[in-house]
Amino acid sequence: MNTKSFLFFLLWAPFLGAQTIVSTAPENAKVILDEFTGIYCVYCPQGHAIAQGIQDNNPGNVFLINIHTGSFANPSGNDPDFRTQWGAAIANQSQLVGYPAGTVNRHYFPGTAQNGGTGTAQSRGTWAATSNENLGYASYLNMATEVSVDVSTGEMTVLVEAYYTGSSPEPSNFLNVALLQNNTLGPQTGGNAGNDYNHMHRLVDLITGQWGEEITQTSAGDFVERTYTYQIPADFNGIPVEYADLEVVVFMTENTQEIISGNGAYPTFTGLVNQNDVSVRFIEEIPEQCYGEIAPTINIQNVGIDTLTSVDLVYTINNLTYEYTWTGSLASLQSTSVELPMSPFVFNGTNTVTVTAADDDNNSNNTQTITFADAQEYSGDLTLTITTDGWGSEVTWDVRDYTGAMVANGGPYGNNSTYNETISLPSESCYTFNMYDSYGDGLLSGGVSLVDDQGTVIWQSNGDYGSGASKTFGFQVITLGTNDVQTIGAVLYPNPAQNIVNIVGAEQASIAVYDVLGRKVWSQVQANNQVQMDVSALGAGTYFVRLSKGNQTQTEKLIIAR
Repeated sequence: MNTKSFLFFLLWAPFLGAQTIVSTAPENAKVILDEFTGIYCVYCPQGHAIAQGIQDNNPGNVFLINIHTGSFANPSGNDPDFRTQWGAAIANQSQLVGYPAGTVNRHYFPGTAQNGGTGTAQSRGTWAATSNENLGYASYLNMATEVSVDVSTGEMTVLVEAYYTGSSPEPSNFLNVALLQNNTLGPQTGGNAGNDYNHMHRLVDLITGQWGEEITQTSAGDFVERTYTYQIPADFNGIPVEYADLEVVVFMTENTQEIISGNGAYPTFTGLVNQNDVSVRFIEEIPEQCYGEIAPTINIQNVGIDTLTSVDLVYTINNLTYEYTWTGSLASLQSTSVELPMSPFVFNGTNTVTVTAADDDNNSNNTQTITFADAQEYSGDLTLTITTDGWGSEVTWDVRDYTGAMVANGGPYGNNSTYNETISLPSESCYTFNMYDSYGDGLLSGGVSLVDDQGTVIWQSNGDYGSGASKTFGFQVITLGTNDVQTIGAVLYPNPAQNIVNIVGAEQASIAVYDVLGRKVWSQVQANNQVQMDVSALGAGTYFVRLSKGNQTQTEKLIIAR
């Protein structure tokens, strides 16, 4: 970090001309709520909600810093590591004894100490009351900050101003600048979101170090200005930095603990080149499919100067083309996930989705492509074998059909035991097997395997699945379109159809109509050259017509619309 610092000590009249963003009128203290949290902390989501509620009820006066530290923050397997080099010392200073814990301006409020003594850490039930109490305190210090990021260089500039409306009881105070990142997805026990819990106000760095920069002029009328330049890294502990999700909180402490007051700001951005520039950043991973429709989810980002209010998108799934227009509002560098409409496709073994945004000032970032596989098909009764660890009560599972309806389930179980479950599925369909762990750490020993009646492994794990895992598979389902070669040359019309579909050029071919689950709903063998199909009994929706003659096949999508 490079720091440029400016410090002014001015008499009242000259100061009026020099002051820029900080107020000179006496104010009450603002609240800085340090929340000590983790990723395997059952009650931390409740703490997050309480803290967020306090901030929402006091806009501009309460600032949150979520510090991941302690055993509940330790990552497991491929978990993200949200810890910093700073968190443990702050937690130790607070004398916390459990999680979540929080400090309000790192101040000791009698009767609220989590350790029953004089610690500053409180349990979540007292945060609101002590925050309201602190907001009523008159402060002898005002603070303000502005933040900008040059996206072309990754350099952040933080301007901090402080004005003493009264004198500090300490000869030295300490100025702190905390860098936070919002909207980071990760695991969280108790959050009902699995590995997609949204972690907010996450401390990623202390720009001024563990306890801040010493300020030695702390008398009434003193004005302090600091400008810090900070090179933003590409990631913190392997977690990518999103400029639009950054936040800065500044505060002044009397010593290295008691916070006098503070403030916060979100960055503005410079260095953008194009007025109108949308980036299709990625397509979310698509698991194996046996259901003939998918709704791909993409992430788009506004990397232009103008606010983005709509994007025309064209997407193809195995060469079937669809269009969709997203509407909303994205300021510069903001991003959002977009779920495209549910769209049918013809199975092709290895399936390809390509998404392209309409032309703008920079087309080099407008397209993304992803592939996904057909789900494997299995048959007969399935056997699920579970060997539990010392916490079998955390282990449950279920099987759901394509509508989400549960068709089988089991658990919880005893400790350190092996269980064999037989699963009889009710019909040909697509199913998803879901494994759950209520604590979120999977099996520390033992494992899980799911096999069909031939002993073919559908899914297995050594227990390293965190809060859960899923596997989609077909059960005696025909996956349409695999290795189809269109050589028969038949034509379907009208398409879309209502009640009658004509097929021309189908002589001597066998015809079968399948729904999007791969179930046969109509068939005819040894067809004539011209066939008239009555589809009035079929529901509106998407179907696939497969024609077979010798080693020749042809599959066509058919839409029935009424």
